[in-house]
Formats: sequence, structure tokens, C-alpha cells
Amino acid sequence: MASNRGVAYMGTGKVEVQSMDFPKLALGSRKCEHGVILKVVTTNICGSDQHMVRGRTTAPVGLILGHEITGEVIEVGRDVEFLKVGDLVSVPFNIACGRCRNCKERNTGVCLNVNPARPGAAYGYVDMGGWVGGQAEYVMCPYADFNLLKFPDKERAMARIRDLTLLSDIFPTGYHGAVTAGVGPGSIVYVAGAGPVGLASAEACRLLGAAVVIVGDMIPERLAQARSFGCETVDLRQKASLGEQIAQIVGVPEVDSAVDCVGFEARGHGAASATEQPATVLNSLMEVTRAGGGIGIPGLYVTDDPGAVDAGAKSGILGIRIGLGWARSHSFFTGQCPVMKYHRQLMQAILHGRTEIAKAVNVQVISLDEAPAGYRDFDKGAAKKFVIDPHGLVAA
Repeated sequence: MASNRGVAYMGTGKVEVQSMDFPKLALGSRKCEHGVILKVVTTNICGSDQHMVRGRTTAPVGLILGHEITGEVIEVGRDVEFLKVGDLVSVPFNIACGRCRNCKERNTGVCLNVNPARPGAAYGYVDMGGWVGGQAEYVMCPYADFNLLKFPDKERAMARIRDLTLLSDIFPTGYHGAVTAGVGPGSIVYVAGAGPVGLASAEACRLLGAAVVIVGDMIPERLAQARSFGCETVDLRQKASLGEQIAQIVGVPEVDSAVDCVGFEARGHGAASATEQPATVLNSLMEVTRAGGGIGIPGLYVTDDPGAVDAGAKSGILGIRIGLGWARSHSFFTGQCPVMKYHRQLMQAILHGRTEIAKAVNVQVISLDEAPAGYRDFDKGAAKKFVIDPHGLVAA
């Protein structure tokens, strides 16, 4: 049998590249005739993975990580009609059956049939159905005809693979945050967080026609990366409040739309920047978003956080000033991105030169064996998006 290796979570702060089973077209004891096996071309390290590696979830030791996958089809199940061996595909991180009510309504992030514990599933992620992750050499993908996005020209796709690999999660996720916040032509937008998702959201805002995109963070290198493609920035370590810094840029201390790309491991602003305050981003966005404006929340919030700062936060109960949001008639949109809603359009934007998303998020390609070092660098705040190249196909 062919060999396989993958990146395993081995406890707080520790990941290892380990030998693992070669994937089978099987779901437990049942044959998975609707699935395919992929040779992984690229698989990315995500900020959501870091939450698990930091010990901030209930992820089990030994979990194979990775939900951002692009691969070549090497085996197809009997019931797969529209994909064939040799096709190059993008894999949405959401696993969706295509048959339930939510899937039929394009809410594939909360499919009702792929996770016995709760709506929604993903590869290699805690509480997301137990599916094996794709930070590996090979992976099995179910419901393939429905889920996978085939690139129309393999050679052309490989030439833009550093961009196209981002279709599995962060580009659609950032775009989803911008769309649900109401970003459009002429918008003034604030994006909280200059990690890869925040940078992807900022690029999505630009693609949607925003007039000014302001990105906030505490890491100078990440703020510099945001400025590299035309964003304004605010340094949240400064004494000046977020509103004051926004006013210095646009003349008033408010924006039309805001996007939370930080999530539950947020820290305070200014003098409190060393202190974890899980509700601070949401509260600050309500302060600076104009009355009637929208707030998109693609940043991750969890139901169980064993490393939280207080008892409430350990079960996802945060001190959110909802009265302010209500008084200002804000709209809020939460939850994981339904990738399939956006990935085909964003693929076209990449292939036709409308966006250089890999440049915006500063993609760095690494080998599978370099993945543990990539996790360490990312955790230190590196202004990079680490893309794993398990078979050396990108490097070649």
C-alpha cells in the first residue's frame, strides 16, 4: 500500500509530521462511492489551526490537521460523475452533503448531515465531524461532485497555484466578511486583524470597490504588509483610540462597514494590548461603525475554550455591549464562510488578473517537513501565509 504522512496535533504547542494511513474511499465500514482521493498539491496553515495548537480548544491529541486543500484527483468512487483522475481541484474547507435543507439554500457551512454533533463539518478540525485533515500527502474528500471546484485548465492553474490555493478558505472567508458587512463601491471599511484572513478581507474590500480600507493590528510587520497593497493602517498599541486613529485617516471617527478577522483570542488596545480581552474587537467595531452600518464576523468564536481568561469565556460567554449595537441599528453576520457561494467567482478573478491575493497575504511555500517550523513562525506573528507543498510540485 502507498505511504502517507501528515501533520498531527500532539498537545499544546506541539505538532509533528507522522506516518498515517493512506486514505480509502470509505466512511467507517461503508464504501464512500461519492468520494475521491486526492494527491495534495498545496495545503495551508490557517489561523484557526493555531487556536487548536495553542491548546485553546478541546482538540484531541493525534488529530491530523489541515482544512485548506488543493489537490489532484487520483481515484474516484463509483458514483462520481463529473470529476476524473488527473483533475486539479480546490476543496472547500466546509464538508457538505448537497442534499440537506441548508445545502440547498447555499448554507454549506452548516450542512445538517456531515457531523453528528452539530451543523457543519470541516477537515482536520475539532468538533467538526472527525474528518481526517489535509495537511498530508493524500486525503479523501466525500461528496466530491458537489463540493470540489475543478480548475478548467490544469497548466494555467498551476501557474497561479499560489493564488488559487487560497480559494479553499481564506479568500472566500475574507470576501464573505466583507460582503456580509455590506462593503461596496465607495465604502469606508475597517478590518480588524492583519493576519492572513484580515489581509484577504482587505483585498476583498478592494475588489468590491471600497474607497478606503483601514486595517488594524499590533504587529508592525503585518501592518506593513497591509500597506504594501494600498491599505491604510492603525497600530492598536498606540494610546490614541481606534476612533481617533480612524479620524486621522478619513476625517471622522467612524466607518461604513467593519470586519472582525481576529476572533476570540483578541487582546485589548493601547495600554491593555498585553491583556486578553475576548470581546474587545466586537465592542470596538460597534463603537466605530456608523449607525445603520454592517459588521461581518468571520473571526472564530468557540463554544469551548479551556484556556480562556474567565469562566464565562470558557463556554463562549463574552462581555459584548449589545445595547450599543442595537441602539445604532447595526447588522451582525457570524459563522463560518460557505465557501461554495464564492469560490468560482474568485477563481475567475484570479485567473483573469483582477486580484493578486497571494501577494496581498504574502504566501510562503514550505515543505511538509517544514510545517512544524511554519506553525512556530506563524504563532510568533509572521506576516506570511504558509502554504505546504507536500510533493514539491509548486517548487518544481
